[in-house]
Amino acid sequence: MLRGLACALALLGSPVQAGLEDAEVSILSFDELEGWDQDDHQAALGVFLDTCRDLDDPQWRPICALAAEQDDGKTFFELFFRPVLIRDGNDPLFTAYYEPEIRGSRTESLRYRYPVYRTPPEVKAGHVWLSRRNIEDEEALSGRGLEIAWVEDPVELQFLQIQGSGRIRLAEGGTIRLGYGGSNGHSFMSLGNELVRQGVYEPHQVSQKVIQNWVKRNPDEGRELLLKNPSYVFFREIGKVSADKGPLGAMNRSITAHRSVAIDPKYTPLGAPVWLEKKGAEPFNRLMIAQDTGSRVKGAQRADIFWGTGARAGRLAGKIRDAGRMVVLLPIQRAFAILPEE
Repeated sequence: MLRGLACALALLGSPVQAGLEDAEVSILSFDELEGWDQDDHQAALGVFLDTCRDLDDPQWRPICALAAEQDDGKTFFELFFRPVLIRDGNDPLFTAYYEPEIRGSRTESLRYRYPVYRTPPEVKAGHVWLSRRNIEDEEALSGRGLEIAWVEDPVELQFLQIQGSGRIRLAEGGTIRLGYGGSNGHSFMSLGNELVRQGVYEPHQVSQKVIQNWVKRNPDEGRELLLKNPSYVFFREIGKVSADKGPLGAMNRSITAHRSVAIDPKYTPLGAPVWLEKKGAEPFNRLMIAQDTGSRVKGAQRADIFWGTGARAGRLAGKIRDAGRMVVLLPIQRAFAILPEE
């Protein structure tokens, strides 16, 4: 019965995915995926189900309906998907991100004096607004009641903005869960790269902790360094996500450490399974789910792996900058539809 449905799905019409006109696309066999047989496909299937119900598409709906009934993840993926290698001419790059957890308070004080802002109503997606210097140095948002909380460390706040979500552990007890609320539309500038450019550090020496300590030792230069990044991210308070769940991704569902990945939706559909062959110091081959996006994740072979919550996850995520290969698993009919016509 399942094979019959697979054949029927393969015969459905499918539009060519927009944005792939200049990409190199090829369909692989599962035997060509390095380490495919050794992965925990059932774990990947569980993560796939977290967002599958949100894929309101005639190509995905029957697959998602069947996914909930499967007890053999490997057979399920092999039966209903085809591995598709998409390349755009750029070198593969796999990095990692995490959910920061920093100290703060609902009340401003001498210790907690750096505000975490919700999105001002005049900020519109896709439009450039005030720079970080305008917001922080000129206090453009002060007195408008947009503060969600205050935190004690400006470097931690900027890294919270870089990650786009996080938790604030309150001095008065409890935790605030934050999700991405918007940005001022300015391009991001790396603090670490700026310190390297100034000759303060070598590239291999830079980390969040190193930047944090340098800013504390050099308060005037440190403040100027933080203001050099014009990009500014606003947040929204999230109250319905269990503490044991990951932050919300681009599909507004919790993401899972080591199984969720941020991708460029121009090349990889949100919600699709992706096979990641990561090289580097700690290589792995793993089936992951494309559940998030990021402003710095651009390209067919570019992915950002969610590494978890807290300082340890942050330290480990900061070390990952590896080559490898990413293969998208697409429903059979979509996989063949995006092949170039010859």
